[in-house]
Amino acid sequence: MKAPPLSPQGSAVLALTVLILIWGYNWVVMKIAVQYAGPFDYAALRVMLSGCILLMILGWRGKSLWPKEVAGTFLVGLFQMAGFYGLSTWALVSGGAGRTAVLNYAMPFWVFLLAWCILRERPARLQWISVVIALAGLLCILMPFRFEEGVLSKGLALLSGVSWAVGIIVSKKVQQRASADLISFTAWQMLFGGIPLTAAALLIPSPPIVWSGPFIAALIYSVIPGNAVAWLLWSYALARLPAGVASLGTLGAPVVGVLLSMIQLGEEPNRLEAGGMLLLIGALILNSIQALRTRKGA
Repeated sequence: MKAPPLSPQGSAVLALTVLILIWGYNWVVMKIAVQYAGPFDYAALRVMLSGCILLMILGWRGKSLWPKEVAGTFLVGLFQMAGFYGLSTWALVSGGAGRTAVLNYAMPFWVFLLAWCILRERPARLQWISVVIALAGLLCILMPFRFEEGVLSKGLALLSGVSWAVGIIVSKKVQQRASADLISFTAWQMLFGGIPLTAAALLIPSPPIVWSGPFIAALIYSVIPGNAVAWLLWSYALARLPAGVASLGTLGAPVVGVLLSMIQLGEEPNRLEAGGMLLLIGALILNSIQALRTRKGA
């Protein structure tokens, strides 16, 4: 018996689920990569190469290569690519993969505030409950607070989440104004975002890239599934779900990141961190339920 097709909201939730797995493991990959290259060198390479690949796919499909909403796309690239990747990769130089991922994914809370104020999105009651649960989970993972250790890494991870949140709001506004091709929009925000990252890589002194097997493997993963495929999934989900719902759904990624960093990198969470991960999973489940309800009764 043939299964019924998924609704647009169901497809968006499925895209978010695949995205969670890809982005979760990407934190382990990023931690490995910064052992062989400076953070801005690596970030610039992954973003620019991903954008070029998507642009080639666009040309192969016979689509126009020139972007729509150039100014808006540039702003999205500045915040969602340059700011997000530059700051988060820099944070990984001295911070653990799991902890940096969790701090970075405070992003949904900034999005909720911005979406509420700017996009006039009204979060449902279930979403507010999931926000409270997720916040409790993040606090558990962060405790005990030792700000004398890793202050720079923690600050950079939080700032990267803020930059990502601003990029999400700008992206939502751009998509509402013009129906740009999904691949074109994703490719050009990467290429525009790669400009300041490339400038930072050239201007900020760092050791030369060690083109070892692990670094090349990490770069390939980051460029293809970690960037090109993942951001297509993200743009797809963001276009079909409210910004707050889509962003909170990504909270599963740091849980995956923490678990896989334990397995591959030997990073051991304490009991509070383990409890926090369970709370985040609970928040993700509630958010997914709300995502499936969103607009269904509208």
